[in-house]
Amino acid sequence: MTTSNVLVMVVILTTVVACNDSSDDTLNNDELNNETPTVVSDSTVNAEESTENSEGSNTSPPDDTIDPSPADPPPEEPTVKLFDKDGLPLPDLSILHDYEAYLNARPSYYMDAGARFGNVVDQDNTPADNNVSNAGAMLGRVLFYDIRLSANNSVACASCHIQLHGFSDPEVLSNGFDGGKTGRHSMGLTNATYYSRGRFFWDERAGTLEEQVLMPIQDSVEMGMNLLDLEVKLGLTSFYAPLFLAAFGDDAITSDRISRALAQFIRSMVSYGSKYDQAFTVGGSDTPDFSAVFSEQELRGLELFSGVPDDNSDSLGCDTCHQTSAHAADNKHVNGLDANTSADQGVGGGFFKVPSLRNVAVRAPYMHDGRFSNLDEVIEFYNSGVQAHPNLAPALRRRNSSSGRPVRFDLNQEEKEALVMFLEALTDEAFLVNPIFSNPFPEVINEESEPES
Repeated sequence: MTTSNVLVMVVILTTVVACNDSSDDTLNNDELNNETPTVVSDSTVNAEESTENSEGSNTSPPDDTIDPSPADPPPEEPTVKLFDKDGLPLPDLSILHDYEAYLNARPSYYMDAGARFGNVVDQDNTPADNNVSNAGAMLGRVLFYDIRLSANNSVACASCHIQLHGFSDPEVLSNGFDGGKTGRHSMGLTNATYYSRGRFFWDERAGTLEEQVLMPIQDSVEMGMNLLDLEVKLGLTSFYAPLFLAAFGDDAITSDRISRALAQFIRSMVSYGSKYDQAFTVGGSDTPDFSAVFSEQELRGLELFSGVPDDNSDSLGCDTCHQTSAHAADNKHVNGLDANTSADQGVGGGFFKVPSLRNVAVRAPYMHDGRFSNLDEVIEFYNSGVQAHPNLAPALRRRNSSSGRPVRFDLNQEEKEALVMFLEALTDEAFLVNPIFSNPFPEVINEESEPES
């Protein structure tokens, strides 16, 4: 074979290999910049050199003289460590979320004390000595989702307060660490920071959120954990000491700091991205254009709920209790679920704390005992089922009196459906999937039947 024939053969082989590799997106820059890529082995080159001294031939070299270099093995995937040295799940801390920026982005109708729809600022129960910080809320997020906070590593705070459900529970009663059931339905945590009384639980037995977050941990049904044992338990991990250091200036793990971090994370759960909020974006902080974003049905529901946008005289006055743009309660109330509340007196006298209505549409079932399975049932209760409790809220009595009969709104079906549609417009879809509130423990860990030991 002549030299020219050999070169033609090399070009042909090069072209064939290049065609075969043209779909490979993993080529690196060195390969792309190589003007004469090696496509044959050293033995083939030697055979070609010896051919120059032999008789000319137009035949191709036998196939067994072609020995393509074996492809490099694919790089090994980095080992992902799923469990910490205590044999329990390890959180993913690779992404640092900006909780401070999220709260600073709250709209002016939340932050302006003179906002047309009510003073949301005055409802904020954040204490001066525990403002939300990025490091504190991040620690709180890890604690909130960590099964270590229960006695047998089976449940976390998030087991009863689920993000997709507005940090409530779709079950009527939640499951405790040892299979027991909670005494009441899990209250949603959306906008928990907006309640000026600053008290927590349906019966308001916790004076502050900082007190509240430690109580389920120690509850004999819910999580069954001793706080001293919890401090030791968290100290056995590789990741909590650095998180406490970042949040509080040193790595001491104390129950007080656990409560502060959890409270910071929960207070960061502010919702301001619903369809309702879009009206303010379109029209302005004091002049929201609900007609631009709401359907006719949603608009009718808003009119019934609060009289907005035209101070409609047939408003039901729902905003008397569910106030401001945060739709948070002004106080504890008796809403007439039962005429006799001796079985559960709540705060006392049948009074119960009222949560914000933000994300209410994803928080079924409803009320402290979860008796209503959907919003249609809730609306019908307020329409025709309010009971004559001695302490019934005046807003639910005829002519807003202190002793009148319970109201009967006598709404037609279209009006009831309109109210439901308005309440659904308070759903903040972005909030329900926002990564800053999500589980830092990879989902694959939660599906393991048993952690490695």
